[in-house]
Amino acid sequence: MATLVVLFTLFSGIWTDRLWYQSLGYSTVFSTQLFTRLGLFVVFGLVMALVVVGNIALAYRLRPRFRAAAPNSELLERSRDVLESRLLRILVVLGLVVGLFGGASAAGNSATYLAWRNATPFGATDPQFGLDLSFFVFDYPWWRMLASFALVAVLLGAVGAAVVHYLLGALRYQPGQQLTSRAAQVHLSVVLGVALLVYAVQQYLDQYGFELSTKSLSNATMTALSYTDDNARVIGRLILAVIAVICALVFFANAMVRRWAFPVLAVAMMVLSGLILSALYPLGLQLFTVNPNEPDLERPYIERHIAATRTAYGVADVEIENYSAETTAEAGQLRADAEALPGIRLIDPAIIGNAYEQLQQVRGYYDFADVVDVDRYTIDGQETDAVVAARELNSDNIENQSWNNLKTVYTHGYGLVAAYGNRAVAGEPDWIVRDIPPRGELNVPEPRIYFGESMTDYAIVGAPAGTEPIELDTPGGGENGGPQLTTYDGRGGVPIGSLFNRVLYAMRNTDINILLSERVNPESKILYDRTPRERVQRAAPWLTVDQDTYPAVVDGRLVWIVDGYTTSDSYPNSQRIDLNEATRDSLTAPSLVTAQPPKPLNYIRNSVKAVVDAYDGTVRLYAWDETDPVLQTWQKAFPGTVQPKSEISEDLLSHLRYPEDLFKVQREILGRYHVTDPAAWYQGNDLWRIPEDPVRGGGQQKESPYYLSIKWPGDDEPVFSQTATYVPNERANLAAYMAVNADASSPDYGRLRILRMSDTQQIPGPGQTFNEINTNVTVAERLRPFNNQGAATAVYGNLLTLPIGGGLLYTQPIYTQRQGSDGSYPALSFVVARFGETVGIGTTLQEALDQVFGGDAGADTGEEGVDGEQPAEPSEPTGEVDNPAAVAALESAEAAFEDAETALRDGDLATYQQKTDEARARIEDALEALGR
Repeated sequence: MATLVVLFTLFSGIWTDRLWYQSLGYSTVFSTQLFTRLGLFVVFGLVMALVVVGNIALAYRLRPRFRAAAPNSELLERSRDVLESRLLRILVVLGLVVGLFGGASAAGNSATYLAWRNATPFGATDPQFGLDLSFFVFDYPWWRMLASFALVAVLLGAVGAAVVHYLLGALRYQPGQQLTSRAAQVHLSVVLGVALLVYAVQQYLDQYGFELSTKSLSNATMTALSYTDDNARVIGRLILAVIAVICALVFFANAMVRRWAFPVLAVAMMVLSGLILSALYPLGLQLFTVNPNEPDLERPYIERHIAATRTAYGVADVEIENYSAETTAEAGQLRADAEALPGIRLIDPAIIGNAYEQLQQVRGYYDFADVVDVDRYTIDGQETDAVVAARELNSDNIENQSWNNLKTVYTHGYGLVAAYGNRAVAGEPDWIVRDIPPRGELNVPEPRIYFGESMTDYAIVGAPAGTEPIELDTPGGGENGGPQLTTYDGRGGVPIGSLFNRVLYAMRNTDINILLSERVNPESKILYDRTPRERVQRAAPWLTVDQDTYPAVVDGRLVWIVDGYTTSDSYPNSQRIDLNEATRDSLTAPSLVTAQPPKPLNYIRNSVKAVVDAYDGTVRLYAWDETDPVLQTWQKAFPGTVQPKSEISEDLLSHLRYPEDLFKVQREILGRYHVTDPAAWYQGNDLWRIPEDPVRGGGQQKESPYYLSIKWPGDDEPVFSQTATYVPNERANLAAYMAVNADASSPDYGRLRILRMSDTQQIPGPGQTFNEINTNVTVAERLRPFNNQGAATAVYGNLLTLPIGGGLLYTQPIYTQRQGSDGSYPALSFVVARFGETVGIGTTLQEALDQVFGGDAGADTGEEGVDGEQPAEPSEPTGEVDNPAAVAALESAEAAFEDAETALRDGDLATYQQKTDEARARIEDALEALGR
């Protein structure tokens, strides 16, 4: 019975996977993986079982007819009796066990097999061996696996045969003599000879592995062939391969000569040779020849290593230019960069999420991401950076946690919320689109979100035509002011109307309610694996998926955009890094953003752009880097799953951006590999490191890169970019500024550029600048009410760096937030700017810049209500208002705020916004009455 349960559980998992892939339109992915794994399991399992069991059976068949009794052999005799009486059962069980292990091991290498089977040439050769790079990336891992598998199988067969020969008296050992039957000697000699031949193949293959192993130099590590490898280890492996072949021939000869002394001597000589060739000689060469002359001897290998690393990580064409940054702020200095100022992003995606929650959550069962995303939209003919978030379902906050509510009522989120990235209104986001139903500048015909980043559980949706809907759609708009209900009508999801499918999914989810609930009807579908990353990863299991998926309105649909990478850890001579370490920063460390799992790699390309429909879960994969041999290989393995780049619509193209994890990896690599001279690279005197995040850098976490529009020195107009800074190793001043054109619709997309600071000039880095801002007298005075344990506290936003005005401009938004209140949220209250040694602070960026640049920045930020004049310093508050007009206005504002709160509780966002606007207007009246 237990066996049947296990088998049915296994079947239910496989069959429901088939149904899932079928519903997604990726059945070939399922069938290719299934049959590849099954084929490898059967073939390699049979091979392992036949080799091991075959040798044991052969040893039994070659047993001597007569056995001489040995002293103290009662236990041995009993073992022989058991073996002879139960041989068939033992062979069957042993064959099943080793076959299962061997088959499972091979099935786990199905991706390695598919890559080898469909390998695509790189069109470039390795300088050491003259082989196409595809040999190392696709062929070498497969051949190495085959050799290891074969060696294990033969050795297990040899051990099994030796045990049987011993138990049946064909192999005996007594003090002073060793007795082996002729049949046993022939058998074991041949098997061990074969093992040595396989070992020789392993040694031969090992020579290529040195280009994939990491070495320690005096000042660095490098994944590459080294001088010692080239002049000792490679030759040593070839010699050992020859010695292993000779030893194999000795064993084959021993089948006829029957003198174990020669094979034993041959193996001893091989072990001694291995010790000398693999350890002693390389060690001696390294200590006495290489170490005293390491810079000169390793130079050609370092040169190869640098070139291979820069190519493998896609940074070979990075443009580095020296930048003598101005440090003196003068009036009108930003006039030449006037176009760049309106694009400076003031809204911090890592902070504003709480404001989105308080102002746009509507109900507790909705939620926004902790860190919202940055995208671009064209509003009134002008492209602008937008801070966007999807209003997703948070099932943890559903009051009644019944099965019906969790699985059939609360099934989806609702709508996209977006605000301008470069401005706020009275401290709050300036909305582009908001509310339920969505209203604003963006048209979202289908705002329902059945597939999203927080959708980690399954839902059951769908019903026959004419059935009363049961899914909660919106909090208001229904009968008698109640919630609006709906029924899912998308093509996504797996039908579970049949009893058979219900049983399978009840088993898969260990949930009997799927089988018993009356809400599961003939038209029901089950939605699961609903996160965008998960769907893309399953549709393309060969991809590494970027951790930052983001929502967008594309061609009238609300979708999730996901970046996919093709990677390898066997690109010859390229530095190997860990993806988790390279992408971990101040946002991933506290789990505000999902971190990449640990994964070694030394080659990466953003080869695929993926789109997941938020309503029906449809996954579309587009080939982005169509020249990538790794992508071409997987396209041959899974034909028809990736659409050509030409299929990307113009609207989708406008929302694609340079992926964050790729930029982080390249940023990590360029910290050392911006140096191309082997001698300078070896000395390590020009190392750059990623600075600690001065705002969120607790635990010494790296600063996160930023998306924003910048105008590069010498360019005509700003462009949407991803930026980062470097500081010298062990120092805090700025060493370099790095940016990549992140606008996929631009012909310069992916253009990496670096501004290298002068070695004779001390330019403050992010940490030093943040310290200067914190200690600046003017800033401290403006923030004093919020830093002295008052009713509100100051919250520092991201510190952005921009190459502007011939120098470097730092800008930082500062939010204020009430303390001790459940409904509090951060409001943008101040903006700080620093250029050179001058710091300014204002309620707007324009005010801060004008302070920095002598009262006139020379350009307009485009913020409303800013005339460039310095505002009057506020007087000390008395806590009393004696102006009747102001009192009346404030009372009206208070009443309007109360009405707004009531509307918000009722889910009436239109009235809420109307009353909020009215309250703000009354506050403005009060301020005018007070002469403020």
